[in-house]
Amino acid sequence: MRRLRRTKIVATLGPASSDRNVIASLFAAGADVFRINMSHTTHERMRELVATIRSVETEHSRPIGILVDLQGPKLRVGSFASNPAALIQGETFTLDANPTPGDSKRVFLPHPEIFAAIEPGHALLLDDGKIRLVATDVNRERILTRVEVGGKLSDRKGISLPDTTVPFSSLAEKDRSDLETALDAGIDWVGLSFVQRPEDIAEAKKVTRGRAAVMAKMLESMITSPVPTRAEVSDVSTAIFEGADAIMLSAESAAGQYPVDAVATMNKIAEEVERDPLYHTILNAQRAEPEATGADAIAAAARQIAETLELSAIICWTSSGSTGLRVARERPACPIVAISPNLSTGRRLSVGWGIHCIVAEDARDLDDMVERACRLACKDGFAKVGQRVIIVAGVPLGRPGATNMLRIAFVGAEAARG
Repeated sequence: MRRLRRTKIVATLGPASSDRNVIASLFAAGADVFRINMSHTTHERMRELVATIRSVETEHSRPIGILVDLQGPKLRVGSFASNPAALIQGETFTLDANPTPGDSKRVFLPHPEIFAAIEPGHALLLDDGKIRLVATDVNRERILTRVEVGGKLSDRKGISLPDTTVPFSSLAEKDRSDLETALDAGIDWVGLSFVQRPEDIAEAKKVTRGRAAVMAKMLESMITSPVPTRAEVSDVSTAIFEGADAIMLSAESAAGQYPVDAVATMNKIAEEVERDPLYHTILNAQRAEPEATGADAIAAAARQIAETLELSAIICWTSSGSTGLRVARERPACPIVAISPNLSTGRRLSVGWGIHCIVAEDARDLDDMVERACRLACKDGFAKVGQRVIIVAGVPLGRPGATNMLRIAFVGAEAARG
């Protein structure tokens, strides 16, 4: 199931996409990772979805990633007397401690910790960022703001504060319960919705204990229409041009009328953008210098050698997945094939840019490593007889985090026969 793009697609599951046939169709249309939003999913339903995804994974013999998105602390405004209220750009809007219903000038904010933490100049994003306010004057009972991006605001819409550190944990009691249940079900990634400081990530990692990886999160018209708007295509294209590892569908695949069409459209957009001559030019301009470690130097060298010699693929033998992610960070022009003996590693790498993961038993020795790397690359269409690939691995074999070897290999006729 080779993808013809590097950028991965994350599809959110929901009422429109919980059936096995739909999930299988989403995968066939281009979904690499499935997202389960615990704000709207019970533990029992989450287990059922995980089992269904694993069934599709077995059918296609391809690792599929599962991301469980934790709800996080729910920060919401109060209600309005005339719902919704219209907030006008350039005008003043107040959030206060008065519980009476709001209007176009003010609304109740039932979170005293926000009043204590916010400062003038801080941004406030309401209703998933659709409305943007900037604080101009604050005290313990009132936040006076200027409306920078207006719109209609209805009851109990969420509020986020990208510039403000609010003194509470990103893991509420519900999140901890959801996380433990998800880890027991064998999910691969945990998404945190309210990350303010490094300690929030460290807290989640302490709970996961290596059982899942942790990330801080990342086409609305396709909820009700089979085609996206021009602005939405532009937004997706921009994210791809900027080298995003993955692009995500939320309501479009979870509750929309055209979930498979939405994934197929995003897949088509990604393929078209990555064919643009400017794509790799932009990625090259954004490439960061490798860190001063042997493993990062090896990954950078592999990318440079592959491009200089026009090799067919970079093949990584990786136990933990770190080698594949390091090479992906280099954003090479040629495909990345990651071979791992661990299915869990293959699933986690499903969200990594440009990585095609193959789960296979570990190599016995260097000769076996080279022979099987060439054979597997041929089998999945990443190399042909007569071409060359570069192999990245760690010696001794099977030791996680020991990336220290490069080898250029010629793909012989025996690789095609295998």
